[in-house]
Amino acid sequence: MKVLYGLLIFVVVAVLAELLGWSPLLVFLFSGLAMIPLAGLMGQATEVLAEHTGPRIGGLLNATLGNAAELIITLVAIREGVVNPAVREQLMELVRASLTGSILGNILLVLGFSILLGGLKNGIQKFDRSHAGINATMLLLAVAALVIPSVFGHTIDVVNHSAVEYLSLGVAGVMIVLYALLLVAQLRRPEGKSQHDQPHKARAAKHRWSVQIALAVLLGATALIAWMSEILVGSIEHVIAQVGISEFFLGIIIIPLIGNVAEHLVAVQVARKNQMELSLAISVGSSLQIALFVAPLLVFVSLIMGNPLTLMFNQFELIALMAAVLIGGLVSLDGESNWLEGAMLLAIYVIIALAFFWLPT
Repeated sequence: MKVLYGLLIFVVVAVLAELLGWSPLLVFLFSGLAMIPLAGLMGQATEVLAEHTGPRIGGLLNATLGNAAELIITLVAIREGVVNPAVREQLMELVRASLTGSILGNILLVLGFSILLGGLKNGIQKFDRSHAGINATMLLLAVAALVIPSVFGHTIDVVNHSAVEYLSLGVAGVMIVLYALLLVAQLRRPEGKSQHDQPHKARAAKHRWSVQIALAVLLGATALIAWMSEILVGSIEHVIAQVGISEFFLGIIIIPLIGNVAEHLVAVQVARKNQMELSLAISVGSSLQIALFVAPLLVFVSLIMGNPLTLMFNQFELIALMAAVLIGGLVSLDGESNWLEGAMLLAIYVIIALAFFWLPT
């Protein structure tokens, strides 16, 4: 983690690159690197606050603020689309791609590395089969909720474009209600079945920050992430033109990595400590929140901002999502994992990354 926070120097470098008019590629690179330690600081501050709220509320707080960096990036992209209509459609594709990429990254990359490295060190690792089954089912349902407006929307759009927006709003409302029900079910689970409470307390106890310092760090990191997001999003159009990669590759692979590196490292670390239940809670829980809460929330917020986001994903994103959720569910349903299953998940992620890298702009 000390090496990670050494990247804070890139906050200053990114600002200088923007002010001095350096190459857009360098501006994108430096602002992206700057956001990695800032997201890590948000995570640490959240853990300190969670220590004072109890494990249940603390876990929810961790999950919610763990996706804050990426949520800020997408909100800045939506607002930039309002200010600059010429790149509006490109930025909206980027927002949808980043949502897809977050789900893919957590299920395939994070869970894959966690199972691979945890299995190599500890052999076969076991976790709560019933809890994993509920999460797998909920992920399938979440992806189905994203697939339905995408499939039906293209046909509806031919007759009535406004109806596509109403469909997205209706689906988003149902998904948020479902997420609220999921939270109620999790909070009402008996204490004895929450196997990741103690590891969470152990991690939080390592920090020596007071609540006041944690709040200050949280607010400061959030403000800096918003600033870095402005710089990063402003350079995206030029990066796509200069490098020749598509907004899909940026959104599905690069941006989720930038926003979630610190959280990814925690999931892998606890898996190596043979705490696979906690690792699954981080990776799968984050995917569920992106699909059931963040994506629907952006639909409503984008409407208020005057740049409506519809839940119409393209066929490539849908295929990747369905493949990831099916394979991730099959891996976790038996209640145990080994290093080979982790390698399988990583292999699928690499294949998907290669496909989106060569997808035309």
